[in-house]
Amino acid sequence: MTRLLETTGLETFYGDFQALFGIDLHIDAGETVAIIGANGAGKSTFLRAVTGLRPTAGQTIVFDSTSIAGMSADRIHKLGIAMVPEGRRLFPSLSVEENLLIGASGKRPGPWSLESVYELFPDLAPKKSNGGTALSGGQQQMVAIGRALMSNPKLLLCDEISLGLAPKIIRDIYKAVPLIQERGTSILVVEQDVGQALAVSDRVYCFMEGRVSLTGTPAALTREDIANAYFGVGEAA
Repeated sequence: MTRLLETTGLETFYGDFQALFGIDLHIDAGETVAIIGANGAGKSTFLRAVTGLRPTAGQTIVFDSTSIAGMSADRIHKLGIAMVPEGRRLFPSLSVEENLLIGASGKRPGPWSLESVYELFPDLAPKKSNGGTALSGGQQQMVAIGRALMSNPKLLLCDEISLGLAPKIIRDIYKAVPLIQERGTSILVVEQDVGQALAVSDRVYCFMEGRVSLTGTPAALTREDIANAYFGVGEAA
């Protein structure tokens, strides 16, 4: 498979505090990869480093055969990486459709348009004129995902998209993942819900205290492996 994203020995700091230690991670074209781990493990920091929101000069981050370490966030976005941020961050003064159209500002060609987003999330079409935050939490999350897809990314980064949502709504949102893959978008999901992460991903990385503590396919990893890597109990296989 074609390697889409690869980080080698990635380190990130907040002042004197080191948040990531030597992260080796890759995503192949067409894959869905999940990062799991406890709060503070470095999962969201990793996404910020990849998207240019954390300084990475001198590091090794290669996306679609281009070194993106040290690039600005807007340049990285134009190359084809889009993020669904934790907490959704919709614009309350804009309608659902206006929030979606903001994602298309880069005018990258591809399969995603208002029509295809409404097809992916049918609940949004009747509410397209409503305020972006005048929706249920699940519908707001659909808008946030749709807004990112409107940029026609090669790689979609999803940061804790299940946070604060009811289990049924989480399942409904995650049903969109294989449909997004079918349209040619690779996906990196940061998720605390281990069961959901295993259900949707081709491969899983577990982070603990800024390091990769375990990686493998869902079929190859036991619950004991994951618990050891997640909580640092015993030896991870």
